[in-house]
Amino acid sequence: MTTTDKPALSRELRPVDLRMRVLVSLAARSLSLGGHDDFNQGQVSARLPGADYMLIKGAVRGFDECCPDDVIVAPIDHRIPAHPMAPPELPLHQAVYSARPDVNAVVHSHAPHTLVFGATDLEMRPVSHDGAYFEHRLPRFTMVTNTILDIETGLGVAEALGDAPAVLLRNHGGVVVGESIKHATVHAQTLERACGLQLIAEQQPGGYHWSPPKDVEAKREYIYADLSVRSYWDYCVSKVKRTWPEARTWS
Repeated sequence: MTTTDKPALSRELRPVDLRMRVLVSLAARSLSLGGHDDFNQGQVSARLPGADYMLIKGAVRGFDECCPDDVIVAPIDHRIPAHPMAPPELPLHQAVYSARPDVNAVVHSHAPHTLVFGATDLEMRPVSHDGAYFEHRLPRFTMVTNTILDIETGLGVAEALGDAPAVLLRNHGGVVVGESIKHATVHAQTLERACGLQLIAEQQPGGYHWSPPKDVEAKREYIYADLSVRSYWDYCVSKVKRTWPEARTWS
Protein backbone atom coordinates (compact mmCIF):
# COMPACT_ATOMS: atom_id res chain seq x y z
CA MET A 1 0.00 0.00 0.00
CA THR A 2 1.26 3.49 -0.80
CA THR A 3 0.26 6.90 0.52
CA THR A 4 -1.65 7.49 -2.70
CA ASP A 5 -4.08 4.74 -1.68
CA LYS A 6 -5.45 7.01 1.04
CA PRO A 7 -7.15 10.42 0.84
CA ALA A 8 -4.78 13.34 1.40
CA LEU A 9 -4.84 14.50 4.99
CA SER A 10 -3.87 18.03 4.00
CA ARG A 11 -7.28 18.68 2.43
CA GLU A 12 -9.31 21.66 3.53
CA LEU A 13 -11.15 20.91 6.75
CA ARG A 14 -14.90 20.45 6.52
CA PRO A 15 -17.27 22.25 8.93
CA VAL A 16 -17.60 19.10 11.02
CA ASP A 17 -13.80 18.91 11.33
CA LEU A 18 -13.62 22.56 12.33
CA ARG A 19 -16.16 21.89 15.07
CA MET A 20 -14.13 18.89 16.23
CA ARG A 21 -11.06 21.11 16.53
CA VAL A 22 -13.04 23.31 18.92
CA LEU A 23 -14.16 20.30 20.96
CA VAL A 24 -10.59 18.97 21.23
CA SER A 25 -9.40 22.41 22.36
CA LEU A 26 -12.14 22.66 24.97
CA ALA A 27 -11.24 19.16 26.17
CA ALA A 28 -7.56 20.12 26.45
CA ARG A 29 -8.33 23.22 28.49
CA SER A 30 -10.67 21.22 30.73
CA LEU A 31 -7.96 18.63 31.31
CA SER A 32 -5.65 21.44 32.37
CA LEU A 33 -8.18 22.61 34.94
CA GLY A 34 -8.43 19.01 36.16
CA GLY A 35 -4.73 18.78 36.96
CA HIS A 36 -3.47 17.01 33.84
CA ASP A 37 -0.79 19.55 32.86
CA ASP A 38 2.80 18.42 32.40
CA PHE A 39 4.52 21.13 30.33
CA ASN A 40 3.39 20.35 26.75
CA GLN A 41 3.16 16.61 27.40
CA GLY A 42 0.01 14.55 26.97
CA GLN A 43 -2.51 14.45 24.16
CA VAL A 44 -6.21 14.44 23.48
CA SER A 45 -7.65 13.28 20.17
CA ALA A 46 -11.01 12.60 18.58
CA ARG A 47 -12.45 11.19 15.40
CA LEU A 48 -15.80 10.88 13.73
CA PRO A 49 -17.17 7.33 13.95
CA GLY A 50 -15.55 5.19 11.27
CA ALA A 51 -13.22 7.95 10.04
CA ASP A 52 -9.71 7.08 8.86
CA TYR A 53 -8.25 10.19 10.48
CA MET A 54 -8.28 11.93 13.83
CA LEU A 55 -7.92 15.45 15.15
CA ILE A 56 -5.24 15.69 17.84
CA LYS A 57 -3.53 18.38 19.91
CA GLY A 58 -0.24 19.33 18.29
CA ALA A 59 3.12 18.44 19.79
CA VAL A 60 4.32 21.77 21.15
CA ARG A 61 1.19 23.02 22.92
CA GLY A 62 0.20 22.25 26.49
CA PHE A 63 -3.34 21.47 27.53
CA ASP A 64 -3.65 24.91 29.13
CA GLU A 65 -2.86 26.83 25.95
CA CYS A 66 -4.40 24.67 23.25
CA CYS A 67 -6.52 26.56 20.70
CA PRO A 68 -8.36 25.24 17.65
CA ASP A 69 -5.45 26.27 15.40
CA ASP A 70 -3.20 23.96 17.45
CA VAL A 71 -5.30 20.88 16.63
CA ILE A 72 -4.04 18.99 13.60
CA VAL A 73 -5.29 16.20 11.35
CA ALA A 74 -3.48 12.88 11.67
CA PRO A 75 -4.04 9.49 10.01
CA ILE A 76 -5.30 6.43 11.84
CA ASP A 77 -3.10 4.27 9.60
CA HIS A 78 0.44 4.46 10.99
CA ARG A 79 1.89 3.80 7.53
CA ILE A 80 0.72 7.17 6.25
CA PRO A 81 3.15 10.06 6.85
CA ALA A 82 1.86 12.33 9.60
CA HIS A 83 1.86 16.11 9.98
CA PRO A 84 5.28 17.42 11.12
CA MET A 85 3.66 18.82 14.26
CA ALA A 86 1.99 15.54 15.20
CA PRO A 87 2.87 14.53 18.76
CA PRO A 88 5.55 11.83 19.16
CA GLU A 89 3.04 9.54 20.87
CA LEU A 90 0.72 9.53 17.86
CA PRO A 91 1.26 5.73 17.52
CA LEU A 92 -0.53 5.26 20.84
CA HIS A 93 -3.68 6.91 19.49
CA GLN A 94 -3.40 5.13 16.14
CA ALA A 95 -3.14 1.75 17.82
CA VAL A 96 -6.12 2.33 20.10
CA TYR A 97 -8.37 3.58 17.30
CA SER A 98 -7.35 0.65 15.09
CA ALA A 99 -8.13 -1.87 17.84
CA ARG A 100 -11.33 -0.28 19.15
CA PRO A 101 -13.94 0.73 16.53
CA ASP A 102 -16.18 1.85 19.41
CA VAL A 103 -13.65 4.45 20.57
CA ASN A 104 -13.93 7.96 19.13
CA ALA A 105 -11.72 9.86 21.57
CA VAL A 106 -8.49 9.18 23.46
CA VAL A 107 -6.89 11.06 26.36
CA HIS A 108 -3.34 10.34 27.43
CA SER A 109 -1.92 12.39 30.29
CA HIS A 110 0.52 12.29 33.19
CA ALA A 111 -2.03 13.36 35.80
CA PRO A 112 -0.21 12.91 39.14
CA HIS A 113 -2.62 10.73 41.09
CA THR A 114 -3.26 8.50 38.09
CA LEU A 115 0.48 8.14 37.54
CA VAL A 116 1.19 7.29 41.19
CA PHE A 117 -1.71 4.83 41.37
CA GLY A 118 -0.39 3.12 38.25
CA ALA A 119 3.01 2.75 39.93
CA THR A 120 1.39 0.62 42.65
CA ASP A 121 -0.26 -2.78 42.47
CA LEU A 122 -3.44 -1.50 44.11
CA GLU A 123 -6.77 -2.59 42.71
CA MET A 124 -9.23 0.20 42.06
CA ARG A 125 -11.87 0.22 44.80
CA PRO A 126 -15.18 2.12 44.66
CA VAL A 127 -14.18 4.46 47.48
CA SER A 128 -16.10 7.20 45.67
CA HIS A 129 -18.58 7.43 42.83
CA ASP A 130 -15.55 7.95 40.59
CA GLY A 131 -13.95 4.67 41.64
CA ALA A 132 -17.19 2.82 41.03
CA TYR A 133 -16.91 3.55 37.33
CA PHE A 134 -13.47 1.92 37.04
CA GLU A 135 -13.67 -1.02 39.48
CA HIS A 136 -12.62 -4.29 37.77
CA ARG A 137 -11.95 -2.49 34.48
CA LEU A 138 -8.69 -0.63 34.98
CA PRO A 139 -5.85 -2.81 33.62
CA ARG A 140 -2.16 -1.92 33.68
CA PHE A 141 0.32 -1.76 30.82
CA THR A 142 3.75 -2.88 32.03
CA MET A 143 5.66 -3.70 28.84
CA VAL A 144 7.68 -0.48 29.15
CA THR A 145 7.53 2.67 31.27
CA ASN A 146 8.85 4.87 28.49
CA THR A 147 7.15 7.17 25.99
CA ILE A 148 5.06 5.31 23.38
CA LEU A 149 6.95 6.15 20.19
CA ASP A 150 6.29 3.22 17.86
CA ILE A 151 3.27 1.30 16.66
CA GLU A 152 4.41 -2.01 18.21
CA THR A 153 4.40 -0.49 21.70
CA GLY A 154 1.15 1.31 20.92
CA LEU A 155 -0.44 -2.01 20.01
CA GLY A 156 0.78 -3.35 23.34
CA VAL A 157 -1.11 -0.56 25.09
CA ALA A 158 -4.22 -1.31 23.03
CA GLU A 159 -3.96 -4.99 23.94
CA ALA A 160 -3.62 -4.17 27.64
CA LEU A 161 -6.60 -1.80 27.38
CA GLY A 162 -8.79 -4.51 25.86
CA ASP A 163 -12.44 -3.47 26.12
CA ALA A 164 -11.89 -1.37 29.27
CA PRO A 165 -12.54 2.39 29.50
CA ALA A 166 -8.98 3.12 30.64
CA VAL A 167 -5.55 1.61 31.16
CA LEU A 168 -2.82 2.66 33.58
CA LEU A 169 0.66 2.97 32.09
CA ARG A 170 3.18 1.86 34.71
CA ASN A 171 5.18 4.97 35.79
CA HIS A 172 3.75 6.91 32.83
CA GLY A 173 0.20 8.05 33.55
CA GLY A 174 -2.96 6.78 31.95
CA VAL A 175 -4.99 6.38 28.78
CA VAL A 176 -8.74 6.97 28.87
CA VAL A 177 -11.05 6.27 25.93
CA GLY A 178 -14.65 7.10 25.15
CA GLU A 179 -17.39 6.93 22.59
CA SER A 180 -17.00 10.72 22.22
CA ILE A 181 -14.67 13.51 23.22
CA LYS A 182 -17.16 14.36 25.94
CA HIS A 183 -17.01 10.90 27.49
CA ALA A 184 -13.22 10.54 27.28
CA THR A 185 -12.63 13.95 28.86
CA VAL A 186 -15.11 13.45 31.68
CA HIS A 187 -13.76 10.00 32.48
CA ALA A 188 -10.16 11.23 32.42
CA GLN A 189 -11.21 13.70 35.13
CA THR A 190 -13.06 10.91 36.92
CA LEU A 191 -10.04 8.60 36.87
CA GLU A 192 -7.71 11.22 38.33
CA ARG A 193 -10.17 11.92 41.13
CA ALA A 194 -10.74 8.19 41.80
CA CYS A 195 -7.01 7.52 42.06
CA GLY A 196 -6.43 10.53 44.31
CA LEU A 197 -9.24 9.65 46.71
CA GLN A 198 -8.18 6.03 47.02
CA LEU A 199 -4.56 7.02 47.65
CA ILE A 200 -5.82 9.17 50.53
CA ALA A 201 -7.95 6.30 51.84
CA GLU A 202 -4.97 3.93 51.72
CA GLN A 203 -3.17 6.18 54.23
CA GLN A 204 -5.86 5.91 56.90
CA PRO A 205 -4.63 3.82 59.86
CA GLY A 206 -8.06 2.32 60.52
CA GLY A 207 -8.59 1.10 56.97
CA TYR A 208 -11.55 2.12 54.82
CA HIS A 209 -14.78 0.87 53.27
CA TRP A 210 -15.98 0.88 49.69
CA SER A 211 -19.30 0.48 47.95
CA PRO A 212 -20.82 -3.00 47.55
CA PRO A 213 -21.45 -4.43 44.05
CA LYS A 214 -25.16 -3.53 44.07
CA ASP A 215 -24.38 0.13 44.68
CA VAL A 216 -21.56 0.10 42.12
CA GLU A 217 -23.98 -1.09 39.45
CA ALA A 218 -26.54 1.55 40.43
CA LYS A 219 -23.90 4.30 40.32
CA ARG A 220 -22.77 3.29 36.86
CA GLU A 221 -26.33 3.27 35.58
CA TYR A 222 -27.30 6.63 37.06
CA ILE A 223 -24.24 8.76 37.84
CA TYR A 224 -22.47 7.78 34.63
CA ALA A 225 -25.44 7.46 32.33
CA ASP A 226 -25.01 9.15 28.97
CA LEU A 227 -27.19 12.10 29.95
CA SER A 228 -25.21 12.59 33.16
CA VAL A 229 -21.86 12.52 31.35
CA ARG A 230 -23.10 15.10 28.88
CA SER A 231 -24.14 17.39 31.73
CA TYR A 232 -20.67 17.01 33.29
CA TRP A 233 -19.15 17.93 29.94
CA ASP A 234 -21.36 21.02 29.75
CA TYR A 235 -20.04 22.03 33.16
CA CYS A 236 -16.46 21.47 32.00
CA VAL A 237 -17.03 23.68 28.96
CA SER A 238 -18.66 26.37 31.08
CA LYS A 239 -15.69 26.36 33.45
CA VAL A 240 -13.24 26.63 30.54
CA LYS A 241 -15.10 29.63 29.17
CA ARG A 242 -15.20 31.29 32.58
CA THR A 243 -11.47 30.73 33.01
CA TRP A 244 -10.44 31.66 29.46
CA PRO A 245 -13.03 34.08 27.99
CA GLU A 246 -11.42 33.80 24.54
CA ALA A 247 -12.80 30.26 24.36
CA ARG A 248 -16.27 31.78 24.00
CA THR A 249 -15.30 32.94 20.50
CA TRP A 250 -14.14 29.56 19.23
CA SER A 251 -17.55 28.45 18.09
